[in-house]
Amino acid sequence: MRFVPVKSADQQAALMLIGLRDRLIRQRTQLANAIRGYAAEFGLVAAKGICRIEPLLERIKADDTLPALARELFVIHETEYAQLQAQLEEVEDKLMAWHRADECSRRLAKIPGIGPIGASMLVMKAPAPEIFRSARHFAAWLGLTPKDHSTAGKVRLGVITRAGDEALRSVLVVGATAVIRHARRRHGRASPWLIALLKRKPPKLVAVALANKIARIAWKLMVSGECYRAQAASTEVACAG
Repeated sequence: MRFVPVKSADQQAALMLIGLRDRLIRQRTQLANAIRGYAAEFGLVAAKGICRIEPLLERIKADDTLPALARELFVIHETEYAQLQAQLEEVEDKLMAWHRADECSRRLAKIPGIGPIGASMLVMKAPAPEIFRSARHFAAWLGLTPKDHSTAGKVRLGVITRAGDEALRSVLVVGATAVIRHARRRHGRASPWLIALLKRKPPKLVAVALANKIARIAWKLMVSGECYRAQAASTEVACAG
């Protein structure tokens, strides 16, 4: 059993930023789906994506064939959507200010696949990385290691354990997916390890493997206080694991 150190009042307040941001994003997604669904009932179809909602609302306002009641209700939805957007932008501004003020968070953001949000979450949710004996233990705590079903000398690895914090694990996997997408566009500058893995494994499995590697690099930098160096990253992870 691993005991997590008690967080300070400032650390707990910072975690509220992450929680509030996640809740606002869920509410915005729910409202966007409702707007898209109601509009489709009147023949106004929009592609998926948050960026499509505001143009859809403009089309709704310009459509004179809609009943008066529907137009009034869409105005209510538009007002609520604008309020959620404004609140989300305010929270993200506060989160970026926290990120810029934290030295460790700024260092972690230099790792490919970890942006300001991911770096801030790593620092907030793992304030004492030294309690983990190795980078492998840290990745396992995040749930980025496969379940072991080995028996009778046969190695059988299953899906990831999904231990730890789901939001943090999700951010790391999404960041790894972005790195893979970039690697496919610029094949010559991608990591040889990543290119070789993409040739042998499905992209989703590669994304989890890369997220595991990113988590190990992040643990090493958090414990050592060093800055990210692309050429030395693989060596550092090997030593840490």
